[in-house]
Amino acid sequence: MLYAVLCYHDEAITNAWSPAEEGAVVEALIAVHDKWGDKFRPVLRLMPSSTAIHTKGRSKFLIDGPFAETKEQLLGVYTLDVGGLDEALAIMAELNGANPTANYELRPLMTYVTDAAFGPATAIDGAGRDDRP
Repeated sequence: MLYAVLCYHDEAITNAWSPAEEGAVVEALIAVHDKWGDKFRPVLRLMPSSTAIHTKGRSKFLIDGPFAETKEQLLGVYTLDVGGLDEALAIMAELNGANPTANYELRPLMTYVTDAAFGPATAIDGAGRDDRP
C-alpha cells in the first residue's frame, strides 16, 4: 500500500536551528531511512513557505509567500510503499522519534497517473484497501 507521511513544523523553529542542530536531526532521519530504505519512495523536503505561490479557486491572481496563517508549515513529504497500516505507523513513529518537535500525518495514497516506480494506477477504498493485483 502507498502512504504519504506529511511532516509539519514551525519554520521559525527550524530556521533558527544551528548547523549542528540541523545536522543532528538530518542524521537521525537518515538512520530511519537506512533502516526502512526499501519502503521509502520519493522523499521531498519543501522549500520555505515564503517561496510559495498561491492561487485560490478560479482566481487568476497569484499571491507570493505563505497563504495560511498557521503556526506550523508543511516541510516535507515521505512516500512509503509498505505492507499495510501497521508498518506505515511504525515508520512514522520512528520519523517522529528522529525529529520529535515535528508533527507527522499519515494518509493513504491513491494514484491516478501511472509511474514506472509505482506500477499501474491504483485506487484505495475508504477502508484503506488497495486494488493492486
